[in-house]
Order: sequence, then structure tokens, then C-alpha cells
Amino acid sequence: MSSPTGPASGLPVRMPRPRQPGRHRRPEPLAAPDGAPALVLAVPGPPSSTTRSLVEEVVSIARSELPGLDARIGYLDGDDAELSEYPTLQSVLVHAAEERAARYEQARAAGVEVKEPDGPVAVVVPLLAGPDSALMRVIRQAVMDSRVAADLTDVLGPHPLLAEALHVRLSEAGLARADRARLFTVATAADGIILASVGGDEAVQAAGITGMLLAARLAVPVMAAALDQEGSISSVADQLRNSGSQQLALAPYLIGPEIDQALIEEAAKEAGCSAAEALGPYPAIGKLALAKYTTALGITPQQPQGMPVR
Repeated sequence: MSSPTGPASGLPVRMPRPRQPGRHRRPEPLAAPDGAPALVLAVPGPPSSTTRSLVEEVVSIARSELPGLDARIGYLDGDDAELSEYPTLQSVLVHAAEERAARYEQARAAGVEVKEPDGPVAVVVPLLAGPDSALMRVIRQAVMDSRVAADLTDVLGPHPLLAEALHVRLSEAGLARADRARLFTVATAADGIILASVGGDEAVQAAGITGMLLAARLAVPVMAAALDQEGSISSVADQLRNSGSQQLALAPYLIGPEIDQALIEEAAKEAGCSAAEALGPYPAIGKLALAKYTTALGITPQQPQGMPVR
């Protein structure tokens, strides 16, 4: 029988172990600082319920990684109408600035001495896996037209996490083994990958960097091609076949909203192969978007980690 001060005599007493610092200790969770700028995802392509669902999932991932994050969505081809389901990037930035000014005005009216921060109202993160100069010009112009103090980050890739995401999408389509260390085989596994991007030569070069990482994961050749350049897909398909690859697969180096899905299907038909799904709301997309935001602000949460290459 226990006494008020502990177990009865003769019973072992379990004392709590002191928390020890060190590299194996789990890092303390980081939260968004008070008054931090909004993270605004700049979403290309025509708005739709499918696109909205995808982007909301990306935003949800970012919020789960940084509690208290003010994350918003602005569409390049959105609608400026009040309470629109698909607000434009420009209107989202203006609204964020108005909300911040109103908060500080209310605080001052309540007798609280506050000073508005000198930093940006928002950090705009393009929802693009690779560079696209035409889309980046549109995003930059929308930021300028808003007349809001906002930072614009670079696109999400290239990055090892995108190579992981491509690997997963290929394995989901039955076009690659999920784990090349295992002894089983996949009958439909490709022995050559066409990494399909948009954005011209610059995008192809950037996709090639992620392609090298993907090739290391799959142990098969990977070559980048441009969906928006006539003949690029078929040319790369010929090069892969001439080098010995017989069963090709097309891996879209795209998040999804930036291009019509029909173009991916046409490209796969042109190459005479099957295609995986676009990256979509894979967890790495939300983590990379958040990493762009925190880097712009000088916040240093734990860096996003992916699955190790087996």
C-alpha cells in the first residue's frame, strides 16, 4: 500500500529521468512568430475544384509543420470578385496587407503601444517544381501591381525530395519498384525514364539535376524533356531507346495545376509509353514550400527530410 509520499516500503521507486540534451533528443516544435508574414502560394493554371483541393492539401501540410502559420492561396488566373472561391494573387496580397493594418489599428485603439514590423506583409512561394520564366514574370507582375511589401521566393526545385516524390509516383503507377533493395521485380518497371517539364530549356536543365537523383534511386537512365517544346519528348524517347532502353515511362516533373493533364497523356502517346501521375500534394511539396518561406524570413525549423535512397 502506498503512502502519500510514495510506495510502501520495499517497493521500487521509479524516478523520472531528467531530459538530456544531445543529438538524439527530439527538437522542440517551432511555431510561427507573432505577426509573421503570410505565406501565399502562387498557383498557376485555370482554377478548378481539383486544383483547389490539391493546393489546400499542400497548405495543410505546411501548417502542420509550422503551427500558427498564416497560409493563403492566390491564383494567377483567379477572380477579383469579392469573396471569390479563386482569388487572384494580387487581391490576396492586398487583403493580407489590409488585415495586418487593421490588427495594429485595433491594438492602438485599445491603448496598446505597438509598432508595425518593417518586414514584408507576405512571402510569395510559386507552386512550381521547376523554373518557368513566363509564369514567374506573371507572378512578379502581380506582386508589383499589388503595391504590397512582399518577398518572392524561387521555385521548389531542384531538390532531393522531388526525386523521392517522382520515385513514389512511378511506383504507384507500377512503373518502378518501390524499393530496389528488395528481391522481387515489377514486370512493368521501366528501364528508361522521360522526365517531362514545362518552361523551356531552363526548365529542362533544372529537371536534369533532379533527374540525376532519380536515376540514382532507380538505377536506370533518366533524361529530361520539355512538354512545351515540339519534338522534345519524342527526341528524348529515341535517345533512350537508342541507348538500350526498351520499356520507357514518362514522369511529369510537375505539381499539376501548371499544365493541362491532356498534354501529359499526349506526350506519353507520342513517346509510346505509360505515364505516372503528376507530383500533386505529395508531402514534400508542402514541406518545400514552407522551407522557401522560412528561409526568406530567416526562421530555421528542422530541414525537410525524405526517405533514404536504398
